[in-house]
Amino acid sequence: MSQASLELDAPDVGAPLAERLRPKTLDEVIGQRHLLGPGKPLRVAFESGRLHSMILWGPPGVGKTTLARLMADAFAAQFIAMSAVLGGVKDIREAVERAQAARAAGRATVVFVDEVHRFNKSQQDAFLPHVESGLLTFIGATTENPSFEVNSALLSRATVHVLKTLDDADMTELLVRAQALLAAPPLTDAARTRLIGYADGDARRLLNAYENLVATVRAGQRPAGRDGVESPSHAAAPEAIDEAALEQALGEQLRRYDKGGEQFYDTISALHKAVRGSDPDASLYWFVRMLDGGVDPRYAARRIVRMASEDIGLADPRALRLALDAAEVYERLGSPEGELALAEAVVYLAVAPKSNAVYRAYNDVRAFIKRDTTRPVPLRLRNAPTALMKSLDYGKNYRYAHDEAGGFAAGESYWPDGLEPPRFYQPVSRGLEIRIGERLAELRALNDAARAEAPAPDPTDG
Repeated sequence: MSQASLELDAPDVGAPLAERLRPKTLDEVIGQRHLLGPGKPLRVAFESGRLHSMILWGPPGVGKTTLARLMADAFAAQFIAMSAVLGGVKDIREAVERAQAARAAGRATVVFVDEVHRFNKSQQDAFLPHVESGLLTFIGATTENPSFEVNSALLSRATVHVLKTLDDADMTELLVRAQALLAAPPLTDAARTRLIGYADGDARRLLNAYENLVATVRAGQRPAGRDGVESPSHAAAPEAIDEAALEQALGEQLRRYDKGGEQFYDTISALHKAVRGSDPDASLYWFVRMLDGGVDPRYAARRIVRMASEDIGLADPRALRLALDAAEVYERLGSPEGELALAEAVVYLAVAPKSNAVYRAYNDVRAFIKRDTTRPVPLRLRNAPTALMKSLDYGKNYRYAHDEAGGFAAGESYWPDGLEPPRFYQPVSRGLEIRIGERLAELRALNDAARAEAPAPDPTDG
């Protein structure tokens, strides 16, 4: 893309660089080749002329808003943008009214909701009838997993497209465009690598930092006169912007995402693996490296809680409670006192017995349900709060475990009818899970014995 075309298409020169460089066509979009390459889902949607509702799920600064705008432009649709942080049902009603007016004029409408995961259930449900009727096309953007944060009814009416973090090649191409638009000196290889590491795949972060960097460099070329007013004389422009200029513009922020040293995600990965590997000294080392690199201790606390549930699990259930307590202590004390509680949790998790049995079982169940059919809940396992439901045999023949010998209804099945019960949770022979495994073996033996003695089930019995 030539500098002239960029300047011709760019918004007001006072707009942020990220806005001035926002792509105007699909071919200008950087990254997301798995969605926008030839024959890929979004490319096909654009080229086939089929406007459809979708959820764009991905980290910040990867083009979610841009793709929504391009979708509306491609179909000459009215584009209505709203933020789930600031918007509400009233804004949805106004959007519907505007969509009705556009339809009367023969024009489609795209409603884009940024951070859609922040809408509550009633707000999300307000879109449903209008999406179903085709009055509007809904595009939601979220950084959170939509399967957890978006209502299933709305999710079933939208295609989920997963956007990926921009890689180094994408970020380099973006910097080339930015340099051309600003007519700025080039970056040295070291400065470019460090700036891209700081941005961590976020195009908006990259462009904001680069714009600040160029402004700082240019300000240094205009020394002030005796009265503090800028002198008309200009210092010579540098041949290239180096790491020293980068440090001056961004300062301590750089350490956090520097891929050459304190790179954020590499460090948290090292901490997680050291804890999993039961090395308390290495775990403390990486934890303190994170703090020294500028990480928000609250983020570290969230990761510590995750480690407790993923890698220690039921081998030592106290680990999760201790991790949560450490996070609460930090909230009460702040830095630096509260960081000691987080360090205590890190050491405890490192020396605790390890089990990922629940983590694996949870993922296995999710995969199983995804590929299985939606099986009905057996009548005996359903509640019957009304006379009608009782008349339909809801809850009939349910065995109340507390009334059974040992508080266990031996031989009972809690699975959908016709499903051969799979085994997902397999406790390890470490920590408390040794006893859990023994108890499960006892219960399974009781089940086997009871089922061996039981008569064949009545196929008409719910």
